[in-house]
Amino acid sequence: MTEIAFLLNGTPVRLSDQAPTRPLLDWLRVDRGLCGSKEGCNEGDCGACTVMVSDATGSRALNACILLLGQIHGKALRTIEGISGPDGALHPVQQAMIDQHGSQCGFCTPGIVVSLAVAHAQGRTDHDDVLSGNLCRCTGYAPIIKAAQSVESAPIPEWMTENHAADFSFAQISSGGSGGADSPPGAYHPKTADDLADWYQTHPDATLIAGATDVGLWLTKGLRGLPQVAFLSGIADLQQITPQGDTLRIGAGVSITDLMAALPQHHPAFAAFLRRFASVQVRNAATLGGNIANGSPIADTPPVLIALGARLHLRQGAKRREMALQDFYLDYRKQDRRPGEFVEAITIPATAPALRCYKLSKRFDQDISAVCGAFNLTVQAGRVTEARIAFGGMAGIPKRAAVLEAALLGQDWNLTTVQAVLPALAQDFTPLSDMRASSAYRLQTAGNLLIRYFHDLAGDFTDLREVAP
Repeated sequence: MTEIAFLLNGTPVRLSDQAPTRPLLDWLRVDRGLCGSKEGCNEGDCGACTVMVSDATGSRALNACILLLGQIHGKALRTIEGISGPDGALHPVQQAMIDQHGSQCGFCTPGIVVSLAVAHAQGRTDHDDVLSGNLCRCTGYAPIIKAAQSVESAPIPEWMTENHAADFSFAQISSGGSGGADSPPGAYHPKTADDLADWYQTHPDATLIAGATDVGLWLTKGLRGLPQVAFLSGIADLQQITPQGDTLRIGAGVSITDLMAALPQHHPAFAAFLRRFASVQVRNAATLGGNIANGSPIADTPPVLIALGARLHLRQGAKRREMALQDFYLDYRKQDRRPGEFVEAITIPATAPALRCYKLSKRFDQDISAVCGAFNLTVQAGRVTEARIAFGGMAGIPKRAAVLEAALLGQDWNLTTVQAVLPALAQDFTPLSDMRASSAYRLQTAGNLLIRYFHDLAGDFTDLREVAP
């Protein structure tokens, strides 16, 4: 039987009796007695279970509650117990949390320390962003931020740079062979898109797992069984962003974190918008292809991609086909995807200067959209000559506002026109009322976003995190 093999706090571990879809947090606490990683929400929201995962690409903070054992095969894992040195020496972040009184009840503290330790190793000083996925109800964040600031120039402890997966020898661990020969039991670890295409065509009912930020909840909340799975994180050729003339081809396996890093020079508004995609831990795991293929009507990226006129690239075995992303979504949780077919890549324009995207939710960080709006208009000689407007949270699928677009075409681009066309939204959408927002709220605020877009293009930019007179 093949094994799940990884480094745990510097020590090689091999498991031959574990389901690859077992949540890592459950195994850590129950089987290993490593209870520093806390079980809070068990759905990737609170960050109390944050762990550090390293491989050849670097280190990331991830939520252990929705991270599956099969996903850490061939990687190096550090829990809060491995953040301190082997001789008991405290990491600078740990000492700073003590000095700055950053902990009260202590439940959230281990996850916060791990998040800050990963950020410290990366040289990050955007502490508010780093902690966007770590909830603390006791202390308040001021002493925690002070702790992070106080160690910005502290050297990285030697033990934090040892035993990374990039330095593994084959005597220590196997990271899996081409075609999945060394895959963990009950799972397939393809190394190329060709491997995946061949396997998925003969296993069309299997579940494809990239970041597991949604699939993890199927297991922890839905208690579902997944008898056949393929873990996609080892497919390097699906993780590339390739300029192709006036377009960008983005592999389906590109993480939201890597997409954010690549977008500012091409689509700064999209990059800024992704800052509100869940949290650092979730963005580190979630992939663009997963966000698209999941088919949620409130997924963050599809409305923006539709407004950009994105093209979707699908693959089934050796067959490939391409379509406009807007045509991929047929009905609630129903897509134009054939058995054994998967999202291989997506193509977007390399630039779109007038693109703006907005998210309305009850919290700025780590929240699901009530309404998401993306706007991409072309204005020539003061008139609207092209309009692409898409919304999420307004229907059972991410959807263009076709009637609103038609009402804008050929019109003078001014506030009078904008206000005059707003009733068209009621012809495009009949949104539901739910716990996030009422139907009336969604229609009104969707219209308000178009007004905001007008002012944004006019140079009157609004930052929700700033207080203005």
